[in-house]
Amino acid sequence: MNNRKIIFFIIFILTVALRLYRIDAPLGDWHSWRQSDTASVARNYLKFGFDPLRPRYDDLSSIPSGLDNPMGYRMVEFPLYQLISAGLAKTFPQYSVEVWLRLVTVAAAAGTAVLLSRINLVAGFVYAVLPYSIFFGRTILPETFAVFWAILSLSLLPKRVVLAAIAGALALLVKPTTGFLLLPVVYLLRRNIIQLFFYSVISLLPFVLWRQWISQFPEGIPAYTWLLNSNNIRFKGAWFHWLFAKRIGELMLGFWGLIPFALGISAFWGIGALLYLVVFATGNVQHDYYQILLLPAVCIFVGKGLRRLPWFLASVSFLFMLAFSWYTIRTYYWINRPDIVEAGKLADQILPKNAKVIAPYNGDTTFLYQTNRQGWPIGFDIEKKLKMGATAYVTVSPTDNDTETKQLANCYTVLVRNDRYAIIDLTKPTKICTITNP
Repeated sequence: MNNRKIIFFIIFILTVALRLYRIDAPLGDWHSWRQSDTASVARNYLKFGFDPLRPRYDDLSSIPSGLDNPMGYRMVEFPLYQLISAGLAKTFPQYSVEVWLRLVTVAAAAGTAVLLSRINLVAGFVYAVLPYSIFFGRTILPETFAVFWAILSLSLLPKRVVLAAIAGALALLVKPTTGFLLLPVVYLLRRNIIQLFFYSVISLLPFVLWRQWISQFPEGIPAYTWLLNSNNIRFKGAWFHWLFAKRIGELMLGFWGLIPFALGISAFWGIGALLYLVVFATGNVQHDYYQILLLPAVCIFVGKGLRRLPWFLASVSFLFMLAFSWYTIRTYYWINRPDIVEAGKLADQILPKNAKVIAPYNGDTTFLYQTNRQGWPIGFDIEKKLKMGATAYVTVSPTDNDTETKQLANCYTVLVRNDRYAIIDLTKPTKICTITNP
């Protein structure tokens, strides 16, 4: 084994090791809402069977799409990430589906680190140790998995066009926004229009077919046009501040990483990243996990810049970058509402497996996910939810001022009630009454 392969191996191991931190933690950390929606698709494959074309998650409400979703269809990205993870969980049940989802993300991150190392060794190392990359390289989100396929596609060009196109197709299926990462394909195949044509057809056709298929399930397609520029923030001062100062400058690069970053910027990787920020202006400002797609470009820029700096300045910039980025990222691992985990675990133990649960949490599905049941992540219109099959009501922090919980406790059998949570059986009324909206 030559020295370069040894370095690749070290970067691979380092990437994996750093992302095993809290690998088995309850799903209640940063962006737990989006993670819960992703994880529930995998978990429901284990419950309802493996139907790749009809992914289902736990939310039966009309919140995401504006339409009631009684089957819980989740028609967004093609669920390759969840299918692989659920398959592993079924084959090796000694680990939970959540752990397997995280491990698949870790594997994708490690693969991306090695691929970036082939472009620039320092870039691969930066990707391995950057705190932002570490956290989102072990979360239950499809972005890191999709980025791996996109970078693999680029690394196979221009020699292996068919394989590159297949990898590109998987990237687009898992996350269509990886199309911005694939823009360099045009440059790499600019001298062979026929190859570019075949790459485009092979990579785009599965995505087009998937979009046509899911159009049959409008109740399962969340609203998405707001991600573009729904609040007219594009090119406003807030857009520049949040994306370039707070996200890239502070969160990802810990301020000091901006020095090598600025020295390493190149159009080859930068144009697609910039276009992504421009097109999905509101989405990028709203969600910091959207910048996962920027990581390859950011790490390559930093890697190139570090090699151009004097060793002392490079060392100081690198260490301060890690320290100040970690200061913020460390809070992302925290579980700030352990009560929803506790209440959800008890509900899972005492409720029937086929129960449909109302778990009010301001529309956030994290609490519903903890109950291990399909249902609604918001109260209100209880009578309608009862007609749709709701059988249990689980809430945290019940108080005397909680009108909805008080009404239900007066009308139905209370299974558990304390100062932290309440679980009410909606199949066993204690008196005839009508639940009014608070």
